[in-house]
Amino acid sequence: MAQKMVLCLLLCVGLGCAQSSKAPSKELLEMAQKDPKALSETQWKEVLTPQQYDVCRLKGTERAFTGDLWNNHEEGEYYCTACGAHLFQSNTKFDSGTGWPSFFQPASKTAIKEIRDTSHGMIRTEVTCARCDSHLGHVFEDGPRPTGLRYCINSASLKFEPAKN
Repeated sequence: MAQKMVLCLLLCVGLGCAQSSKAPSKELLEMAQKDPKALSETQWKEVLTPQQYDVCRLKGTERAFTGDLWNNHEEGEYYCTACGAHLFQSNTKFDSGTGWPSFFQPASKTAIKEIRDTSHGMIRTEVTCARCDSHLGHVFEDGPRPTGLRYCINSASLKFEPAKN
């Protein structure tokens, strides 16, 4: 009897784990693209990986030099990993030496929002996706010409699409 209970418990736990790791539904992915502000935090957890959720929804930061895109030098465009909004272009990306993808300007003036951030005992400017409010990173006034700005962005908040030749 005890063996049957242990086997049943293991099966239930295993099935629960399998369900939590399944891909989000097609409808949920479409909703994230069409009306991202309508998604609940529970739904965002289904759409995003744990690291993407931590960065985009909880305002986390990936460790420097660990993201997939910090050293990407391909031509193409950068999109919000959460909702697909066009955020940056490769011709505005530069090597800041910080370990995060850095850009001197967004793809458009309406692509991002800038918000005063006084967390961690500092005064900074947070950058979020204007379409879905996902945290992207911060902007600093130590970038190159022509803007003098450095948009320091987490790789986890970006999806890169290479240029089509």
